[in-house]
Amino acid sequence: MSKELQKIDSFLNEHHVMSLATTNLIEISSCSLFYVFSLKKLSFIVASSDGTTHIQHIKINPNVAGNILLETKTVGKIQGVQFRGVLLELHDAELRELYFKEFPYARLMQPKLWQIKIDYFKMTDNRFGFGNKLIWQEDSLL
Repeated sequence: MSKELQKIDSFLNEHHVMSLATTNLIEISSCSLFYVFSLKKLSFIVASSDGTTHIQHIKINPNVAGNILLETKTVGKIQGVQFRGVLLELHDAELRELYFKEFPYARLMQPKLWQIKIDYFKMTDNRFGFGNKLIWQEDSLL
């Protein structure tokens, strides 16, 4: 595993809410979602209902983008991760259990779970110098 992915994974595991952007190729939308990240499967797991705008969008165009950030006004502490991937209905039992381990109360609501398979990350971490960026992308995209 690359050092870039280890640093990104460490940051992602300190947070639990993402902003996600979708499009149906006519309109765009963004939403906030609770997530769990699996480094092993390079995937986020999120819960969402079929009737939401972002799920309607991915039925037409499954490509998504999003970010997770540390909210701060101190420039030297700015950290965040931007990502791109494909959002699909979750069929992986291991990832399903990972989500419910992190959010056990969600099991009672029996949410529909989705998987965002990641193919690109860009992490900004100003703690190591202003504008310091780490980029990781799926080998097939290089």
